[in-house]
Amino acid sequence: MAEQRVRWGILATGGIAAAFAADLVDLPDAEITAVASRGRESAEAFAERFGVARAYGDWASLAADEDVDVVYVATPHVAHRAAAGLCLEAGRNVLCEKPFTLNLREAEELVALAREHDRFLMEAMWMYCSPLVRRLRALVADGAIGEVRTVHADFGLAGPFPAAHRLRDPALGGGALLDLGVYPVSFAQMLLGEPDAVTASAVLSPEGVDLQTGAVLSWESGALASVHCSIVGGTAVTASVTGSRGRIDVPAGFFHPDRFVLHRDGRDPEQFAADPADGPRTSLRHEAREVMRALRAGEKESPLVPLEGTLAVLRTLDAIRERVGVRYPGEERAVLAG
Repeated sequence: MAEQRVRWGILATGGIAAAFAADLVDLPDAEITAVASRGRESAEAFAERFGVARAYGDWASLAADEDVDVVYVATPHVAHRAAAGLCLEAGRNVLCEKPFTLNLREAEELVALAREHDRFLMEAMWMYCSPLVRRLRALVADGAIGEVRTVHADFGLAGPFPAAHRLRDPALGGGALLDLGVYPVSFAQMLLGEPDAVTASAVLSPEGVDLQTGAVLSWESGALASVHCSIVGGTAVTASVTGSRGRIDVPAGFFHPDRFVLHRDGRDPEQFAADPADGPRTSLRHEAREVMRALRAGEKESPLVPLEGTLAVLRTLDAIRERVGVRYPGEERAVLAG
């Protein structure tokens, strides 16, 4: 029996929105009903490219469209709170790109709105929905490497990015941490939960955003995680998790891996590879499928990307920014977690 089609609206028309739309087009149980942009021409061009029936030149019209089951918010992250909030208040379910919001306060506001309006809400943390990452997580949870002792993860781009680039613009939530560091932090917390303590150091740009940041997260269990992000140096973009009886290494592109290697004490290494049937490693289809599964089941959040986990990552990101002195326009000191 065919699954009921889920009707999507896409809010924004940039690169990530196009990538998501391309994957939705390939899913037989998904339909892109409408697209919105702040510029009508951009929305119409996007609609023509992907065969979308309705193109809106404002966000409110998409939020009010009752033929849309769920909206994918793909704006720059500085606008996530406003865009996702508008859709939730209008009664739409929402999948919101990462980082979920600029800070914990905004994230808590969106979660409160979703619960007030009884709507589904999820951060588009595609890493958590990857079948191979789910396999890694299950192995760790099942004790394949014993008790987790350390996690390492990094994500750095070589740049250089000029001062006018969005990654260096405080008004756009620039810096390495929110764009890139969200992945290493989310990887660590996927395996260990929210840390009990955070230390961090960063190199800041003249504009006041972080060019590179390193943080150590620690847990009362004795576990440690070292995470690093950069927009001034291309790193290996790898991850590893070490336990009392072994280790798992994830090669370049750890947040969308095509393989990983399990090292168990006293045994030969085991390689786990992605199933070719799951599509390219860059595919966003898995998070789309999880949203549609949850909507059909009547769930208001995903067990793969729970809202409390999203809030916990924002608490850590806030704590790191507080340690290194990065604050965005409009943020008071009390906004950031200590």
